[in-house]
Amino acid sequence: MDAWDFAQPFVLPQRVGGEHLDAMQHTNNVVYLGWIEAVAWAHSHALGLDFADYQRLGAGIVARRHEIDYLAPTLCGEELELATWIIARDRLSLHRAYQFRRCGDGLTVLRARTHWVCVDMQTGRPRRMPEEFVAAYQVQGDAHL
Repeated sequence: MDAWDFAQPFVLPQRVGGEHLDAMQHTNNVVYLGWIEAVAWAHSHALGLDFADYQRLGAGIVARRHEIDYLAPTLCGEELELATWIIARDRLSLHRAYQFRRCGDGLTVLRARTHWVCVDMQTGRPRRMPEEFVAAYQVQGDAHL
């Protein structure tokens, strides 16, 4: 089984269904992007921030850049572990790492990174993170870029 890239991941289970497959009968690359967003949101919720909080604060986090390495295909019926970590943060943005493993053999099937930027919900322009974001979105102790 492949080790996690960083200690103490936030993990979301995911089963590959027929609706996730492309014409090649493996998980479509666009589906992986959706899972990246889903595990990031689930982690945010676990840290105490949801979309209602974003609205209340007038600030949100939007993707600026995704880097995705597809390492192995996944097939219908396979169980996956979707893991994420916050690996860097500054006044305006944060960086997340992702590692998806197949439960059957523990193989890492995807690694990705996203640069998320804090924006004003009214204007869409970058802004400093509210204190609630700073408190919730802490960098993992052993994480680095």
